[in-house]
Amino acid sequence: MLKKILLLFGIMICLSGAAPSTTTWVAIGDSITYLNDHVDETDNRITKGYLTLITERFPDIQYINQGHNGWTSARMAEQIESIGLVKADVYTVFLGTNDWWHGVPVGTIEDYRQNTGAGTVNRSFRIIMDKIRTLNGSARIIFITPMQRGDFVYILMNSNNAYGSYREKNDQSLEDFANAILAIGKLEHIPVVDLYHESGIVQENIINFKRLKDPQTGEYRDFKYPDFIGVPFNPQTDEYPYPVEAMNMTYDGLHPSDKGHEVIADLLVAKWEGINRMPGSKQ
Repeated sequence: MLKKILLLFGIMICLSGAAPSTTTWVAIGDSITYLNDHVDETDNRITKGYLTLITERFPDIQYINQGHNGWTSARMAEQIESIGLVKADVYTVFLGTNDWWHGVPVGTIEDYRQNTGAGTVNRSFRIIMDKIRTLNGSARIIFITPMQRGDFVYILMNSNNAYGSYREKNDQSLEDFANAILAIGKLEHIPVVDLYHESGIVQENIINFKRLKDPQTGEYRDFKYPDFIGVPFNPQTDEYPYPVEAMNMTYDGLHPSDKGHEVIADLLVAKWEGINRMPGSKQ
């Protein structure tokens, strides 16, 4: 009997030693992150978001999706204690595009340093960072800047639309928000995936064209960037302006297509130090 117990104990030790290590990743973000697990809300225009792509390449990574539709970094900071953030090995923070559209002030790096509460993007990022560090002070943290955006029209509701980042909103450019996140990353020595400047996602390839009624003829016509700027779109009567063949880096002017998510995943992997050495890696 004693020999059987010792043998069983030995087998248990061997099995526990052979078990692969798991890396837990919490992805904090807005609808771009959220839609990874809600592809039906894209009218199935995407099949795999950047979270799924990365965990398929690296099976020992398990993600927790903390993407929230329409959220700004300011709202994330306000709700940070109530959304159920958990201790993890890696946190990514992918926010900023909604702050730009909703006119949240960027603020200054001093807002971040002084930690004076929410109200600007810099202040909000400080609150988010502090929460992460209370959960796991040794966790890896990676920021992701907003990517450039074209004219957005929500595929399930034409009335939900917004112009692209080729214009300022409330006297702020989307690049201002990307630069603020880069500055915080530099201050904190945190890697930043700079989608705005380095992804290759630019106005010319965000979408292939926007299908609108030609003001001269009243007939539908496929307008490329920048020719569609200023051409009226009536969400009550006009067809959805982005048919499938209009998709390029995004499917709706804002949210990445499969092609766009591949770009995000590739750049994130490049910033995720040590990921290529993880057990179970397919690379």
